[in-house]
Amino acid sequence: MAICARGEAALNEAAAMIRKESGGEVLAMVADMAKPEDIKRFVNQSAEHFGRLDIIVNNAGGPPPGDFMKFTDEDWSNAYNLSFMSTMRMTREAVPHMRKVGGGRVINITSYSVKEPITGLVLSNAVRSAVIGLAKTLSRELARDNILINNICPGRIDTERAQKLNKARADRVGRPIEEINNEMAAEVPLGRYGTAEEAADVIVFLGSERASYVTGTTIQIDGGLVRGIQ
Repeated sequence: MAICARGEAALNEAAAMIRKESGGEVLAMVADMAKPEDIKRFVNQSAEHFGRLDIIVNNAGGPPPGDFMKFTDEDWSNAYNLSFMSTMRMTREAVPHMRKVGGGRVINITSYSVKEPITGLVLSNAVRSAVIGLAKTLSRELARDNILINNICPGRIDTERAQKLNKARADRVGRPIEEINNEMAAEVPLGRYGTAEEAADVIVFLGSERASYVTGTTIQIDGGLVRGIQ
């Protein structure tokens, strides 16, 4: 397994945890998914280190919260570069390696905002939806290469980003973050936030042979939060 992040300390901590819990080999590289040269280096060195590349999981950070009129052209460009272009570039770099071994999997982590736009997240709502369009197109184009493309849409998962978004909302309305956390959890039919492990289980399934006939899908992991039937 190869993993990357911008922060070296957190990256090395995650790599050590994975090694300890799985007993597997982990290649940890400092890389910024907003930089094309970092993506190219990460993909190519990972494939060289392990001798092949079978699965990529695209999981760049999300754009900042805020209302439409506060954002500049630069804000939009940064959001597009981070959340869309990183996915496109990672996939483009990975496909030749996957073709060499007869197939592969691309799993994009997006957000339930692609199913139901979230108030105050206009950048994410717009840009992440473009990832879904790309994935659906590539699922058909790359099917002949046995490269399967799927998306997962986490709902309210207990992560640092979720806490940052809740903190921003609490500050905006002038209320304690604990109240916001409780209200957000109560809106989920299952009555709680999901865990990172619950999201990871779906990712592992999509990367496994048990998902060999699944491509072009967008799967919610949201505890029933999204009301739409599509």
